[in-house]
Amino acid sequence: MQLSTDLTLVGSTFLTVFFAELGDKTQLATVALSGTSRSPLLVFLGSASALVLASLIGALAGGSLARLVPTDALQLAAAAGFLLIGARLVWGSEPPD
Repeated sequence: MQLSTDLTLVGSTFLTVFFAELGDKTQLATVALSGTSRSPLLVFLGSASALVLASLIGALAGGSLARLVPTDALQLAAAAGFLLIGARLVWGSEPPD
């Protein structure tokens, strides 16, 4: 019965994350990067690797980071990161040939 419970947990986690990520900033960033790249496969590999690493950190850290760092500081860091990525996409990309 343990295998059934484990598979149920894996399945419910997969579905939750899958549906949460549809149309999310990660997917939109991947679409934008892929559109400005000549190698969508490499964009996929980078994006998938980043999502796996972020998920691993989230699973291992749980809520402990939120207890150590104020929520406002975490949100500010995330916002600054997205602004930098957006600026690079808008002004730092090469024009298409």
